[in-house]
Amino acid sequence: MQPHHARELLIASFHAALAGADPQRLVPPFLPIPPEGRTLVLGGGKAAASMAFAVEAHWPDSEPLQGLVVTRYQHSLSTRRIEVIEASHPLPDGRGAEAAQRMLAQAASLAADDLLLALISGGGSSLMALPVAGVSLKALRGVTRALVNSGATIQDINTVRKHLTQLAGGQLARAAGAARVHALILSDVVGDDPTHIASGPCCADPSTFADALAILDRFRIEADAAILTYLERGAAGEYADTPKPGDSCLLRTVNHVIGNASQMLRAAANYFQAQGVKVIIVSEAETQSSQQVAQAHANLLRQILADNTARPLALLSGGETTVATDGSGRGGRNAEYLLALAIELRGMDSVYALAADSDGIDGTENNAGALIGPDTLSRAQALGLNPEKLLQSHDSYTCFFALNDLLVTGPTLTNVNDYRVILIG
Repeated sequence: MQPHHARELLIASFHAALAGADPQRLVPPFLPIPPEGRTLVLGGGKAAASMAFAVEAHWPDSEPLQGLVVTRYQHSLSTRRIEVIEASHPLPDGRGAEAAQRMLAQAASLAADDLLLALISGGGSSLMALPVAGVSLKALRGVTRALVNSGATIQDINTVRKHLTQLAGGQLARAAGAARVHALILSDVVGDDPTHIASGPCCADPSTFADALAILDRFRIEADAAILTYLERGAAGEYADTPKPGDSCLLRTVNHVIGNASQMLRAAANYFQAQGVKVIIVSEAETQSSQQVAQAHANLLRQILADNTARPLALLSGGETTVATDGSGRGGRNAEYLLALAIELRGMDSVYALAADSDGIDGTENNAGALIGPDTLSRAQALGLNPEKLLQSHDSYTCFFALNDLLVTGPTLTNVNDYRVILIG
């Protein structure tokens, strides 16, 4: 297989995967029947604007519809009836907090014959982050940054955020009072548990204040004094906890996961098969560190090659790997996975790979991910780069930028976690 052909196949497969997770296709089948009263659309996430656009396109013009969603900067679409606000991710900012404050007030205005249509996607935890009383936005940003850099899982991070913000952990549904709540959720979380997607604003939350404190202790997070005080007082029963399973405030709430990594991988598999490429879906739910997953995939690849499995062959995987870093290097979890994989596969011919975040942003840089081929390491070394040292310092972006092997798509307006493919020619 020629390098340019392999690269074209990989990139085309990513676009096929994104099409399988497009809110314009996923939202309409799950729209509820309009209520007797009014319909209020609220929500947030990287796909929130695209989801709102899909709602408007399929909601009857004769039925009342209004609302507000918040999405990441540069992720908005032009809507007519639902207001779209842009805010910061992965760390919250004042625009997101102001939008969340408005959502609480609007939800509280609903009556029993009204409907709250919640549009939830990954990224909503930060985009709808309104700190609890006594905790500053700066302190919330600080603890969020520390947890992300610690390598904590999204479940652990969200457990803390649920107890430090005012919409997460079922609190948006609670604010809607007697109104019916219908939540449409695009999952970026391994396992698709709604309580962990955007911190579950319309879901019962089984975690507690004590759990949040234990997570900070486990990862040795030096949180602001106001945060520790608030969580300790909550654990002592001074503050109401988030709604728990069975809470009466959630009796009229329904959560639908309408899109996930499985759909994305199936769409990519269909593309490869149409091109005459055999497919193995290795895992839909990788959760280990980027370097551990790269090592495991390299070992699997060696076994496949030793067994003389028919080629061409594509190995697909989804999920979300982690990177524990002090924040000094540049590069997200997908670029780190690829650099580690290239090192593991040193000297192996006819193997190419792509890894990218389905939202178009790998970490905090401008790329969705990157690509590698059999010559990645030799080209890097010819430029005077040390791939092993760059990997050790979590600086994979520098390597792929120099090689012109970054995958830059811009915002994709969806978010169902990471897409990885190893192509054996």
